[in-house]
Amino acid sequence: MVKPIAITTTVCLALAMLVMIVTPNFLAYRTRWSYEPTGAIPGRTAPEDELAGKVDADKVAKRPVSSAPLEQRAEAFRSRQVAQKKARASLHQPVPDQEYIGRDRFEAFDPNPVKRAAEDPVSTFSIDVDTAAYAFVRRALNNGHLPPTHAVRIEELINYFDYAYPLPSDRKTPFQPVTSVFPAPWNPGNLLLHIGIKGFDLIPDHRPNANLAFLIDVSGSMNMPDKLPLLKNAFRLLTETLNPDDTVSMVVYAGAAGTVLEPTPVREKGKILAALENLQAGGSTAGGAGIRKAYALAEANFDPEGVNRVILATDGDFNVGIRDPETLKNFVERKRRSGIYLSVLGFGQGNYNDALMQSLAQNGNGNAAYIDSLNEARKVLVDEAGSTLFTIAKDVKIQVEFNPATVAEYRLIGYETRQLRREDFNNDLVDAGEIGAGHSVTALYEITPVNSSSRLVDDLRYAQPAEKTPTGGDRSGELAYLKIRYKLPDAETSRLIQKPIRAADQISEIGSAPSEARFTAAVAAFGQLLRNDPYIKDFTWDDVLELANSARGSDPFGYRAEFLSLVRLAETARAMGDR
Repeated sequence: MVKPIAITTTVCLALAMLVMIVTPNFLAYRTRWSYEPTGAIPGRTAPEDELAGKVDADKVAKRPVSSAPLEQRAEAFRSRQVAQKKARASLHQPVPDQEYIGRDRFEAFDPNPVKRAAEDPVSTFSIDVDTAAYAFVRRALNNGHLPPTHAVRIEELINYFDYAYPLPSDRKTPFQPVTSVFPAPWNPGNLLLHIGIKGFDLIPDHRPNANLAFLIDVSGSMNMPDKLPLLKNAFRLLTETLNPDDTVSMVVYAGAAGTVLEPTPVREKGKILAALENLQAGGSTAGGAGIRKAYALAEANFDPEGVNRVILATDGDFNVGIRDPETLKNFVERKRRSGIYLSVLGFGQGNYNDALMQSLAQNGNGNAAYIDSLNEARKVLVDEAGSTLFTIAKDVKIQVEFNPATVAEYRLIGYETRQLRREDFNNDLVDAGEIGAGHSVTALYEITPVNSSSRLVDDLRYAQPAEKTPTGGDRSGELAYLKIRYKLPDAETSRLIQKPIRAADQISEIGSAPSEARFTAAVAAFGQLLRNDPYIKDFTWDDVLELANSARGSDPFGYRAEFLSLVRLAETARAMGDR
């Protein structure tokens, strides 16, 4: 009985000594701990840091344990409590936008500036039928944050939708322009000039055969559910739309490039689907070598009467092979001249190289789409297969000359990365965009009439009045003059379409404008709000919803209804300060 009592006494004495030693240091450590980030997530501060304000964590971590008297330590602790209360109060203040942090790469650009018609009356650009920007914006908003500013290309948001523009009656004239002029919804003192064109659609029984080479990225970066598995399902959908006499070949690239399917007629669909099913991700990305092999297969099975196209599917993470983007672009451009075009399907996020994908598609006479879901794959590769695969006009350029007698200022909304020089319009050697069968293309200009109080640019003090050059005919009733150049798919000489934009055709109220034109204006406002463009004034998300709702029109696939949901998501994300 004595022995257990002795052991218990010894243990109690030891514990008491330990408490006496540890307690003073623990009090000081407890005060210091409230400032130190523990297990912090990179790029984010711990909650304790947020309450304590901006504190240099390294300095605090190195601070020695205080040996000051207890009263001084208590006073310091009370001071910190006051600072914490102030920090808590600051948390209720409005939160500024935070830039979306990711490794996705986009080409940087500035919004088009306002130009004076008297000094620079001509605007020239290449058309753009890509839709990748819209799908990427949608993915960002569905994930609860605003997209990166440079991911928002307004022309691609607008051209994502199909519009009921008039169709041409003759294939030799693949499209005819439709124009309208109405008040700008975000600035009633200005006008919107709406230009729309729609290519003729192909009759399924009369479409040319297709020789397609699938170039598929199976590198390690594609080993995610929204990348290779989605890619395989997308190509299964595309295969189902092809004719039995079409041919498909398949090249994969990772640590090395290899041919997994020689040119195979679609009537042997089982072989194509089996090759897709066996794809697995792994290795680094040898995209350069893969492109060479894909073009070699397309050349070996070249159909002079059909469509010859390489379809690249990747997240754009090229890191070995042809690493220089300019070398890749030059290679694709050379192959384009041989009659083999390149289209690009982008997948995934986090390391998506949109800048490279856009460049390759533009130089390859193809289009770029971003596949964020199986529904988007169906839209691009099934519902719009004709416009994705079959070109009806190439090197399409638009030039608008504004009349300084009626237009003081103008700006092009979107197409920042598609600008051309004035002389490029008549130069058939300058490459421009392509239009596929059934594609709709829209351009919007915001113009300021000469008598408007909304002018942003002052007249020059020392400018001399320009001498009027007689050109024949009365042009005082014209706002602008529209010219469109294009080449037929097999031609090397361009053709010209011309049309005057008359002031008499101006619509006085926005509600009386065509519904398709009003919907494009709503999408343009949406894009400008996403980018914080300086010209949108006090137009709000609710104004976008009201305008889009009033012009929703026919929506058989629900894309316009989805747009309304995205506007609401953007409003929520902006209110949360999350970019």
